[in-house]
Amino acid sequence: MIKFPAIKFPFKPKPAPIQGGNIDLSRFKPKKKKKFSIPVRKRLKFYIEKAGLDIPPDLFLRYILVVCCILSSISSVYFLIKFSPQLVSNILYYIFPFIILFICSFPVAFFLCWLVLYFYLDMRIYQRRQAIEEVLADFLQLTSANVRAGMTIDKALWFAVKPRFGVLAKEIETVAKETMSGTSLEHALMRFSDKYDSILLKRSIMLLIEGLTSGGEVGDLLNRIASNIQETRLLRKEMAASVTTYAIFITFATIAGAPLLFALSEQLLAVITKIMASVNISQSVGSGLKFSNKVGVTAGDFKLFVIISLTMTSTFSGMIIATIRKGDVKAGFRYIPFFIFATLTLFIIESYFLGMFFKGMI
Repeated sequence: MIKFPAIKFPFKPKPAPIQGGNIDLSRFKPKKKKKFSIPVRKRLKFYIEKAGLDIPPDLFLRYILVVCCILSSISSVYFLIKFSPQLVSNILYYIFPFIILFICSFPVAFFLCWLVLYFYLDMRIYQRRQAIEEVLADFLQLTSANVRAGMTIDKALWFAVKPRFGVLAKEIETVAKETMSGTSLEHALMRFSDKYDSILLKRSIMLLIEGLTSGGEVGDLLNRIASNIQETRLLRKEMAASVTTYAIFITFATIAGAPLLFALSEQLLAVITKIMASVNISQSVGSGLKFSNKVGVTAGDFKLFVIISLTMTSTFSGMIIATIRKGDVKAGFRYIPFFIFATLTLFIIESYFLGMFFKGMI
């Protein structure tokens, strides 16, 4: 009898487990479908938490939709009244154009609302980060003193919380609550540092966690971290003082120089307009050339140009000064309203007095 060699398979099929004479179908369960998540809502929730607001994202979205509907309705009614050829008493005549204008203006209003919302949240996040970095050194020094007094690190962090620390005090309270609920101190501190885009805070927390894991003297480590933070702040102040001349020059050119030159240009335009109106120029002179005594730029057009130019100049000047002094553009947004108000006010005042001066000369 001929014997054939046994066929070897690269793998052995696993037999189906039998329970009570029946095949166990538990391993053949269909995979659960992942729940659909909206990225925008997650991102909005993340920004709201970083900004320190206790508002649900769904409520935020409802407010945005309501504001968008109101803005779209107001803009639709405005354009409908302004560009309608005649007013009709029948309301049904305006329903279809109103719907078209509302549909066209809603995306624009929605985009503007989102832009304003994220700008507001981003500025709140920046202000909270600045507030934490300002008091971080003092907090670490108090924590170091508590550790040297014999407290554990979690109790030292808890008893170092003071009301004057503001945002940092609330965050440390959150860390303490997480540790009491069973979360490790290292994990809670890492979550706290990840909430803010602060290199200073992340480096300090990482050094603290490494000190805890290595078993070193935490009190001395915290004291050295606080001293390093204070030295860094002093170096930043010295760097800002060394470039103060550039900031003064930009401020003077924006607030004093630009309004004066624009006011002088406006009065020169008014003088040229009066002179050209009093001169009688024939319509054709010489070889087919035509001249006119009308000035192409009116006073209203020039004022609109001045307002736009001064606003843009003030905006970029505030950003440049913040970048020079603080190293961050976001710090310059508080200078922008002051710059715009000062430049426009000085332009109006200087234009008035220069107008009186040139009026007496003509």
